[in-house]
Amino acid sequence: MFDSVFTTSSVTVTQFFTMAGAALVSGVVYAWIMSFRVRSTKRFFLVNAVLPFVIATVITFVAGNIGAGVAFGGAFALIRFRSAQGTADELASILIAMCGGVAFGMGYLGYGAIILIGMAALYFGISLLPIFEHRGMGEEKLLKVTIPESLDYTGVFDDTFSHFLKSYESVGVKTTGMGSMFRLSFKIRMKDPREEKAFIDELRTKNGNLEIAVLPYVEAVKEL
Repeated sequence: MFDSVFTTSSVTVTQFFTMAGAALVSGVVYAWIMSFRVRSTKRFFLVNAVLPFVIATVITFVAGNIGAGVAFGGAFALIRFRSAQGTADELASILIAMCGGVAFGMGYLGYGAIILIGMAALYFGISLLPIFEHRGMGEEKLLKVTIPESLDYTGVFDDTFSHFLKSYESVGVKTTGMGSMFRLSFKIRMKDPREEKAFIDELRTKNGNLEIAVLPYVEAVKEL
């Protein structure tokens, strides 16, 4: 089980389909387990399911062929630069799938299955443990308020913030609309999440009914 199925320099039909079956089955199980903890689209998990087989196939047929290896490297680089950057969870998931695919491509079916299923189970288990989590992080929101350039924003929202928020902190100011407006960003915690609409309505009376957004802080802060 832990010896390579490729016993000769040439790959037979039986060896290839044995490798392909193991890679596809392990990939599907791996993607299914990861889907419980990684937030992403259905297409992402479909890619995760077939990626071990794709990588394994590349490794199988490129082994020992320098020219083919360079060609495939260029193709993968092109795909990378035409793809949007994913989250940390998505990047880790893709790297694990690629690692398992390399093992399958070298004929080590047992090790490939252990890498995929074992890492998925480990990821799932660690994500359930109450570690590396900061109390109250889920309460943090990113508030974005657009105001006209004529409005002096220093302290203009302090009374509203004091009424509705447990805490707030300015995290950025930038111009928008060709310099005709400012966009203020704050890290906030609501006293009562049910008052979010009343909070936004009061802000609208002060910013001239321009755009206001309240977003989860962890996901939205990278947009600043």
